[in-house]
Amino acid sequence: MTAAVTGAGLAEAVEAPAAKAAILVEALPYILRFWGKIVVVKYGGNVRADDDTDDAAALAQFAEDVVLMRSVGMLPVVVHGGGPQIGSLMERLGMVPEFHDGQRVTDAETLEIVRMVLVGKVNREIVSAINVHGALAVGLSGEDANLITAVARPGQLGFVGDVEVVDPSLIERLLAQGLIPVVATIGADAAGQAYNINADAVAGAVAAALQAEKLVFLTDVSGVRTDPDDPATMLRTVTVDELEALVASGAATSGMVPKVEACTRAVRAGVARAHILDGRVAHALLLEIFTDEGVGTMVSTDVGTTLRSAETGEDTP
Repeated sequence: MTAAVTGAGLAEAVEAPAAKAAILVEALPYILRFWGKIVVVKYGGNVRADDDTDDAAALAQFAEDVVLMRSVGMLPVVVHGGGPQIGSLMERLGMVPEFHDGQRVTDAETLEIVRMVLVGKVNREIVSAINVHGALAVGLSGEDANLITAVARPGQLGFVGDVEVVDPSLIERLLAQGLIPVVATIGADAAGQAYNINADAVAGAVAAALQAEKLVFLTDVSGVRTDPDDPATMLRTVTVDELEALVASGAATSGMVPKVEACTRAVRAGVARAHILDGRVAHALLLEIFTDEGVGTMVSTDVGTTLRSAETGEDTP
């Protein structure tokens, strides 16, 4: 015979399911708002854990988030980097990475390593993690079907490129079939020469080409800060003008700069919102998209559109 639950035990038994129900109710207007909308998610290599077991768990959790987004009608596109993984393989091969102004110098040998890691390893891992939940993910490189046409970046960087043109037709066809494109950030020029391209820049360019509803950067910091060393200065909402001012003032530094620049370019090019958040936080992607408060920094064109509304499930002026 089951014992009766009374007093504090009863309150706890009621409150836990009620809290879960409240979360689902809070998510509902956002699900309705973003049904059928494209969301480009940049999955940074610095989000991955160093320990193999922890890394597998983190990747599995990210895959769950992406599949849930797809299951409630959103159209996720994953763009990934792999800088730490490239550096790790080069170290194991006895190669010494060379950087110039924070950018990896990429000679022909290094380019082969980059392609091997991004296309042959990281891309496959993400695709496999998503496909545990069904035949959903398709791995792509920017070289496929001229998805990303690149041009050489000026300077002594070797085969480091910038995005010249994004042809979104291949991604659009895959989305129309209910699939989740996973894009490795290698591009090629008109002659077929491959280039290593900054993943933040690619994510922004892909989002702009698709006229995505959202562009989300999963990184290893909580969001944009007015003081890079003080987590308490994180901005929950910010305009593109304010972001550009932060870069000019030196408040946005190091790896945050390409993310900020990609956000501003994408939003100015028609992407409705951009977000920067800590991808190491459990289910950060879902918390940012489907809750009133969010967990990172949301970027929009002006102050009025940075307000969130729980009632309508959309950002309101």
